[in-house]
Amino acid sequence: MNIRKRDGRIVKFNEQKIINAILAAFKSVDGDISDYAISKATNIASFIAGYYEEVEETPEVEEIQDLIEKGLMATKRKDVAKAFILYREERSKIRQRNTGLIQNIEERLLASDVQNQNANVDEHSFGGRMGEARNELMKDYALNYIMSPMSRENHLNNEVYVHDLDSYAVGMHNCLTIPFDDLLAKGFNTRQTDVRPANSINTAFQLVAVIFQLQSLQQFGGVSASHIDWTMVPYVRKSFYKHFKDGMKYIENADIAGYNDQMPLADEKYLIRPKAYKYAMDMTEKELMQAVEGMYHNLNTLQSRSGNQLPFTSVNYGTCILPEGRMVTKALLEGCIKGVGRVHKTAIFPCGIFQCMKGVNRKEGEPNYDLYQLALKSTAQRLYPNYANVDWSTNAGYDINDPRTYVSTMGCRTYNGFDINGLGYLKDGRGNLAPVTIIMPTLAMQAKEEAEEFIPGADIHKDPVGIFLLKLDKKIHEARDMLIERYEWMCKQNPASAKFMYENGLMAGYVPEEGIRSALKHGTLVIGQLGLAETLQILVGCDHTEEKGMEVAKKIEELFNKRCAEFKKDKKLNFGVYYTPAENLCYTAMKKFKKQYGEIKNVSDRDFFTNSMHVPVWKEVSPFDKIDIEAQLTGYSNAGCITYVELDSGVKNNLKALETLVNYAMDKDIPYFAVNVPNDTCLDCGYCDEFNDHCPECQSDHIQQLRRVTGYLTGDYKSAFNKGKQQETEMRYKHSQKLNWEK
Repeated sequence: MNIRKRDGRIVKFNEQKIINAILAAFKSVDGDISDYAISKATNIASFIAGYYEEVEETPEVEEIQDLIEKGLMATKRKDVAKAFILYREERSKIRQRNTGLIQNIEERLLASDVQNQNANVDEHSFGGRMGEARNELMKDYALNYIMSPMSRENHLNNEVYVHDLDSYAVGMHNCLTIPFDDLLAKGFNTRQTDVRPANSINTAFQLVAVIFQLQSLQQFGGVSASHIDWTMVPYVRKSFYKHFKDGMKYIENADIAGYNDQMPLADEKYLIRPKAYKYAMDMTEKELMQAVEGMYHNLNTLQSRSGNQLPFTSVNYGTCILPEGRMVTKALLEGCIKGVGRVHKTAIFPCGIFQCMKGVNRKEGEPNYDLYQLALKSTAQRLYPNYANVDWSTNAGYDINDPRTYVSTMGCRTYNGFDINGLGYLKDGRGNLAPVTIIMPTLAMQAKEEAEEFIPGADIHKDPVGIFLLKLDKKIHEARDMLIERYEWMCKQNPASAKFMYENGLMAGYVPEEGIRSALKHGTLVIGQLGLAETLQILVGCDHTEEKGMEVAKKIEELFNKRCAEFKKDKKLNFGVYYTPAENLCYTAMKKFKKQYGEIKNVSDRDFFTNSMHVPVWKEVSPFDKIDIEAQLTGYSNAGCITYVELDSGVKNNLKALETLVNYAMDKDIPYFAVNVPNDTCLDCGYCDEFNDHCPECQSDHIQQLRRVTGYLTGDYKSAFNKGKQQETEMRYKHSQKLNWEK
């Protein structure tokens, strides 16, 4: 006699397996196996074997289990029958999950269902396929074996999304602002060797790229330099001294006594030797430009993460008024304008961020105003740099004498606020540990449905906004618990998991005797949000571009801000409000929402949700109006947000207009501002401007259409973005069409 397995295989019937299954059910209830249990198990197994021998059929496994259930139900032990039924259901769930998991892994391995979840990952590549397949397994493990049922259900129910599930299981953190000042000055250790301190500007920039690469492998998010212009001052001086020494020897034929490699370039001792000084300055500028070009080249070619992925790198600059720092900022901007490679393509990384600061670079006559002008020229051509607001009110307590405390950001938008555990406004050595995002349209639909329920004898005119705020408050509290849960899991990891980071002090505050909690407590835990515009449409029939919608929007953002402040004080952890980039989530959350609620006008009639609290991309408003609207809400976020506007390529010829726009955003207390301009590049002749399907110079159709995905740039959006993000990009209204420069 044979039996057919679930996978279709025919195997020999084994009566003992039936006996073992029944005895296991008895033992789960009684704790041991009685003579009665053995008797019943033997009788049921014999009956099943005899039945199928008589009918001469090949039974399915499920048929056998049905007969076991009936046999147990016929005994006086209904509790044992129930135990067997529950066990069978649980095994069925596990099989179904594993079947789905294997299917997902197969799709990733074969690249048969490319999702473009990360625009910086090539899912067709060997590394991409292996990485995506591995990620499916890691996500499943985190969901089913590490996370609490509450966290799991929130994630699966499209209510509170847990980001980067594939990194959850190993306890990896998100991003970090790297303390380059210390690393370049002291050197550092790697797995194979040690690296000496930098002794020239060329070496220093090479090491920046190396450190970015090494740290990016210790985490899943971005890496940043908070003040690279200040950081590089000592190394400009070292290089200048070497070149000056050559100038003194070969040009002036003079002794170098009385000089050293720590002297400022403006030192009078240098200036009294004009020939040697000019030679040293020329050679230093040449070396600096080569060093910057080398860094751009390295950060756009060293694909050190799986899927041919480049590390997400950002550099902040613009506030150093020393000659050395000004040279660095100038070189970074000129390198950005020049582009990389044979046809001088726009560099994807690092994300350049120009730090606007009153008294330093905002107005004509201020020491770095000329660099601000160069930054505007670069933005108009290359989209970078973006603009960080050093005078942002939320960072008002910073130390003006310490650039490590100035407003700086990861390119996406992440910001390190005030550390409740002792580091104050310091940015270096700190980062975002993990984000979760509340998918507000799901809660809004729940609130609307509840408000519309008719209960006899009750008030049928329920307030959906009030119901929503109660639901949101509950989910914000659950989001807090989800983050603490993940934080505690991170704290259980061995520092050997990120040896480079902990051994070299990249994460501030680490005390080996206290474990990695001593460092992680200085990071941020952020509660993000998705789809404010759609949420308001569900609740009040309009978005926050109208007064009625803005009134509710402020209540929502105030609740986020208030609760995170309470959590921070109560839990002594740096909770913050995060306006989520949602590169992938804007699409995946919408797919789930449509499956549950269908297509709703102005809510789910597109393939994406609007990012965080942004004005919907299709709204026909001027750039000033967009800034005005979002400026009313950005102050509620203390862990990262971005405001951007869409302009046409004509801005290249009107930099004063661009300056007016950036200044307007800064004066409106926008913390982080970006400008989107079309960046289409012919990959044959290098022509770069705004064009459609072919190059106007050489007629080639071999073109790249570069667009911003979150705060970062990526490759051609038509191949790198997911379906929802592609549609969002194509729907972006050019706000410059409604410009009114007199405002």
